[in-house]
Amino acid sequence: METANGKKEGMHKGIVVSDAMTKTIVVAVSHYKTHPKYHKGYRVTKRYKVHDPEERYAVGDTVSFMPSRPISAGKRHTVVYTEK
Repeated sequence: METANGKKEGMHKGIVVSDAMTKTIVVAVSHYKTHPKYHKGYRVTKRYKVHDPEERYAVGDTVSFMPSRPISAGKRHTVVYTEK
């Protein structure tokens, strides 16, 4: 599902930080925020477990992923394969 500006809803982009699990990669997504009172900038990182059925990605790769049905207790996202 796309929004008015052409972006897919719920789509994230991040860097693979672990590929030790079978058919699962861990992707870190960083955001830059500014403190509301002190106006100091800081980085916030969130890690997602992402389903990678073909085990195509390795540590250091940049991937795009989006929400899907629950696949396991902690895995709620799937890698989006895009043609190059």
